[in-house]
Amino acid sequence: MTGRLDGRTALVTGASRGIGFQLARLLAAEGAHVIAVARTVGGLEDLDDLIKGDGGSATLVPLDLKDMGGIDRLGGAIAERWGKLDIFVGNAGRLGVLAPIGHIEAKTFEEAMTVNVTSTWRMIRSLDPLLRRSDAGRAIIMSSGAAHSCKAFWSLYAASKAAVEALARSWAAETENLPLRVNSVNPGATRTAMRAQAMPGEDPKTLPTAKEVAEKILPLALPDLTETGRVFDVRQNRFLNYHMPD
Repeated sequence: MTGRLDGRTALVTGASRGIGFQLARLLAAEGAHVIAVARTVGGLEDLDDLIKGDGGSATLVPLDLKDMGGIDRLGGAIAERWGKLDIFVGNAGRLGVLAPIGHIEAKTFEEAMTVNVTSTWRMIRSLDPLLRRSDAGRAIIMSSGAAHSCKAFWSLYAASKAAVEALARSWAAETENLPLRVNSVNPGATRTAMRAQAMPGEDPKTLPTAKEVAEKILPLALPDLTETGRVFDVRQNRFLNYHMPD
């Protein structure tokens, strides 16, 4: 790596596995100090071992994103220790269940919305002041093609990802005159545990690895990025513009 993020601080949610794990490792390899957030302590420790082996540094934060007070305290701790934040990757998410709308249990619906949407908003609220203090704040919000395809039985996940895209686009509009750049990412089908849960009959070897996908997302964290309020499609390796006129 080239040290393009030397001296910068990055927070990654869902960092214990999959795309979040690999992106956290790449950010650290580029010189960023990574604040790795996830529920799974073992996965975070594995990440820390790899980051240290690569010569990087990380702070591990075991946190269930349903703990809204914990998210608020995390923002305060970052402010106290670093005074600002340069990169936020909102990657954590739940698939919920693939089922007809009328068959989704309320508890399942509410839990997926809490993790995918409410916690993302709470993170934004907590971290926005810190990202504004950066000379090149970058926010990367993980979305999905499901937000636009809206296939049968995918209503819960699709609705949650459409919601976080809307949050990201509004946030980008509010900050377009600042150095902060906010974009969403559609990673496409990726060899992850969530994909295996959604598509149990699929051959994972036909899909790109989480590392391959993370490598294409990494440029969105760099200080020279100019795009904001857009959706980056990993498979096409380019920004799409879903903006609709008022």
